[in-house]
Amino acid sequence: MTTPTAVTLPAVSGRLGEYTVVDVRTPGEYAGGHLPGAHNVPLDRLDEAASALGSATAHRPLLIVCASGARSAEACDRLASLGIAAATLEGGTGAWAAAGHPVERSTGSRAPWPMDRQVRLAAGSLVVAGFAAGLARSRAHWLSGLVGAGLVFSGVTDTCGMAALLARLPHNRPPRDAVSFEETLTRLAA
Repeated sequence: MTTPTAVTLPAVSGRLGEYTVVDVRTPGEYAGGHLPGAHNVPLDRLDEAASALGSATAHRPLLIVCASGARSAEACDRLASLGIAAATLEGGTGAWAAAGHPVERSTGSRAPWPMDRQVRLAAGSLVVAGFAAGLARSRAHWLSGLVGAGLVFSGVTDTCGMAALLARLPHNRPPRDAVSFEETLTRLAA
């Protein structure tokens, strides 16, 4: 098993072309702005892409990115368990853009909220709805309890079922002119 590493923004600046950059955010997030030349392999499809990613490491080291670095660190851990060496960019795309580096956007795309923000909004809304409905019907308080239990489970297991569901919403899907997942795998393996 390889040990995943984290690289800093200064270490990557000016050397981005030395890496095969893989963005593990949802296609919608990716379309809203990504590092130049990055390939989109959503975190929930990482296992499908393992062979192509392994092939890509024969040419250049893998640099895995996401919005902040959390999902890319998870992706690096998963890849390491498969024997695929990869590094995560500390601070992710957010730090890259904040430092004034260019980001590419799909034509006509708008940047959806980052997934962690979407999860916080959905979970918070469900808790408030459960509380408010519980004022009229006491059993409705169970909704708030179930959301809280889901968040605890998410924290303990470092998974997020709500994020997996939200990733399937239309605003998180790729634009019509996006490169297909299959084409991305072909490009990575080449």
